[in-house]
Amino acid sequence: MDLQQQFEAAAAASKTLAQRPDNETLLQLYSLYKQGTDGDVNGEAPSNPFDFVAKAKYEAWEKLKGKSKESAQEEYVALVNKLKAN
Repeated sequence: MDLQQQFEAAAAASKTLAQRPDNETLLQLYSLYKQGTDGDVNGEAPSNPFDFVAKAKYEAWEKLKGKSKESAQEEYVALVNKLKAN
């Protein structure tokens, strides 16, 4: 199975985890997924200062700027596999 197939399988598996990950792990999953699919963050940061979730997601994704899509996909697959093992 190539990396893209592993990534897609991990994305599907992330929706059926036995336990819901904590918020920090969810942000990590989100940012790795976005970096692995879209590449570097694009668009403006959320303008609503009270939209804490959108701001946290944007900032988490922004921290991965410069990471290759392949590297983000590998890290995403590894994280999902680790979560499935727990």
